[in-house]
Amino acid sequence: MEIGDYKIHLIRTGLFRLDGGAMFGVVPKPLWSRSNPADDANRIQMCTNSLLLDNGKKKILIDTGMGHKLSNKMNEIYAVDFSENTLINSLNKLNIKREDITDVLLTHLHFDHTGGSTYYDEDKQLKITFPNATHYVQDKHLEWAQNPTERDKASFITNNFEPLVENKMLKTVKGEYKFDDFISTIPVNGHTRDMQMIKISDGENTILYAADLLPMSAHVPLPYIMGYDLFPLITLEEKRKHLTEAVEKDRIIFFEHDPFTPAAKIGLSDKGFFIKESFVIND
Repeated sequence: MEIGDYKIHLIRTGLFRLDGGAMFGVVPKPLWSRSNPADDANRIQMCTNSLLLDNGKKKILIDTGMGHKLSNKMNEIYAVDFSENTLINSLNKLNIKREDITDVLLTHLHFDHTGGSTYYDEDKQLKITFPNATHYVQDKHLEWAQNPTERDKASFITNNFEPLVENKMLKTVKGEYKFDDFISTIPVNGHTRDMQMIKISDGENTILYAADLLPMSAHVPLPYIMGYDLFPLITLEEKRKHLTEAVEKDRIIFFEHDPFTPAAKIGLSDKGFFIKESFVIND
């Protein structure tokens, strides 16, 4: 797929599982389990999907997945599975090396979105995964990540992003930031403070990388809001706004955590928003 002068590639970085009740909040299990069946531990199958944008000069990665630094205990809790895909292997399939990435757009700094930004080498030294890349995040979100509440501090693992700060490789932006003629950021505040969605648009075609505003296609109905969200009523209104725009402007929504439907166009009926058409972004 191409938008503007960018070729767009789906980058699959691995599988994991989270508690289905936490993922769907107040929605009862008999409803959410129809589309997302749970295992014996009540966990649903999820993934970490990234996008690569390549125009020949810039190679831009959106989010970096979970990475490989979690403890064995945490890997078991989340059923982390790299048997099919990893971030680096998926890039290698496109003949792209770590050093080739010029920019990394981080939607937010939760461990499942920025864990792949750093890694431990063979000598157990912490290294930056993309050494030639400028990384971007909202300024207020970095402040929040560095001073989280007791409720969400487990979501922020500092060795994922503090090395970027220390090495002056993390650029903070404010509000709706225009990266270039085709890429811009849209801050939202329901899931966490100042998460940024990424819009890729040339006026005719638009992909909205929705991050955790719409983590999976099953979250398109308005009441389906994660229990993880700090401000769920804000999420509700943000979903209403951006889904309405997606319908009116025929936008593609990209679902970062959906292993089966990474992207789709949205419809609206008297029963609410729904997946109108799954959209294929080539691997």
